[in-house]
Amino acid sequence: MMENLTGEAHRPGRIEVVCGSMFSGKTEELIRRLKRAQFARQNVEIFKPALDTRYSEINVVSHDNNAIHSTPVDNAETILRLSAGHEVVGIDEAQFLDDKLVEVCNAMANKGIRVIVAGLDMDYLGVPFGPIPALCAVADEVTKVHAICVKCGALAYASHRLVHNDAQVMLGEKMEYEPLCRSCFQKALEEDRRNAQSRSLFEHVAP
Repeated sequence: MMENLTGEAHRPGRIEVVCGSMFSGKTEELIRRLKRAQFARQNVEIFKPALDTRYSEINVVSHDNNAIHSTPVDNAETILRLSAGHEVVGIDEAQFLDDKLVEVCNAMANKGIRVIVAGLDMDYLGVPFGPIPALCAVADEVTKVHAICVKCGALAYASHRLVHNDAQVMLGEKMEYEPLCRSCFQKALEEDRRNAQSRSLFEHVAP
């Protein structure tokens, strides 16, 4: 174990991205890497968007209730300011942060900091989400994790929204989202479009 942890102390100046759909274990993997760095006695700091208060206002918490203390931030530049003196920086739910995050992560990595970022790579419509796609382009390492499609059991491709809400950012859990494979996701989107047309027709003819 100690030999493995010794290796943790020799991974500076890099960007690691963990991405995928909801319920795929992104946060769990982020926490695992950060706790290994802590066990290796590295100076670690974890950040998350202040708007994400689903499980805790302060902690980063996985769907399996694994938790680690974090610092909530309103924007990416705050992370750069607070990262001084740290060897490892973790960022959860990074899709909710602004596009400056790419510049911020590059700046930290160029200073010798190991940056580990977790987030959704696509929104509920299958569209690239926030700064995650650009981070994948500049990252030293990208890990795509997968949930299981709740319809057919294949590897999940995207997060399908179960409630009617057109906002790109909508916090939610299993009551609001489900992981689907590509085929089931396309079928679900088509059904959503038909339902939207029915609602629009009903609203048009309603007295």
